[in-house]
Amino acid sequence: MMLEPSIDKLLQHVDSKYSLVVLEAKRAHELRDGERPTMEFKSVKRTLQALEEIAAGTVTIHPSPDAKRETLKEKRELERLQQKMAEKLIREQIAKEEAEEEAKQKGNRAAKAAAAAAE
Repeated sequence: MMLEPSIDKLLQHVDSKYSLVVLEAKRAHELRDGERPTMEFKSVKRTLQALEEIAAGTVTIHPSPDAKRETLKEKRELERLQQKMAEKLIREQIAKEEAEEEAKQKGNRAAKAAAAAAE
């Protein structure tokens, strides 16, 4: 049985077998925890999916752990701000719809009052 992707192809993207194993394990954990995939997979197992990404060159070992933490922190902050903006837009849409409904009801009451006055 041949492992796909091959170890030779995988080692073109990392410095050593140790680095390969560490990167594969970390990426598999990220995928399990809900991180977005960088490509479509042939495999269903997270570990093999991580290897597919490494072979494709879509994930790499970050040269500085501190820089990676900062990058992740910025990414989470961006996601938080996007969520906050989406919630604000939803609240604005709800307020707009409520105002339109209230105006419509006032218009109906005014029309009824005018009809009653005409009688």
